[in-house]
Amino acid sequence: EILTKSEIQSLFDACDNLRDKCILMTLYGAGLRLSEVASLKVTDIDSEKMQLFIRNAKGSKDRYALLSQANLEILRVYWKAYRPKEWLFYSRVNTGTHITSKAVQNIFHKYIEKANISKKVTVHSLRHSFATHLLESGISIFHIKQLLGHSDISSTCFYLHLLKIQSLNVQSPLDFLTETEKTNG
Repeated sequence: EILTKSEIQSLFDACDNLRDKCILMTLYGAGLRLSEVASLKVTDIDSEKMQLFIRNAKGSKDRYALLSQANLEILRVYWKAYRPKEWLFYSRVNTGTHITSKAVQNIFHKYIEKANISKKVTVHSLRHSFATHLLESGISIFHIKQLLGHSDISSTCFYLHLLKIQSLNVQSPLDFLTETEKTNG
């Protein structure tokens, strides 16, 4: 299921821990997969080009993901508070290693519950929501394909069926014809 923009905001507002909020904002803000956010390194943040380097993404490919200004700002606050060295998000259990996917899932579900969101969602729903919200705002499916790191456009086309027709902002060609007739006639 897709989370609405207001549900995403409620999720962030429910966060009472800076690290947890950064993880969730990075997942949504960059459209990352669970494993991608867990294995981010501090050096993967490129604040000049406003992108995140994603190594060994699906299909063992490296790619770049979007780094939003809001995401960069909260990551800077996080960095000043925690001073992570190698991994951006460390495990609280195994010292020196990155956070596990299971820990990220637990964080997500904790705040979904705290935000009183009753939809059946997973961490991957943030990625789906990222893509859907971009489509709704008029971003090309081809740009979204690049941002998600899809090798095949058919993977990205999945998001098209999630859109509501009115959000596409498309006018029927019939309307163009009748408008032309009205102006000419």
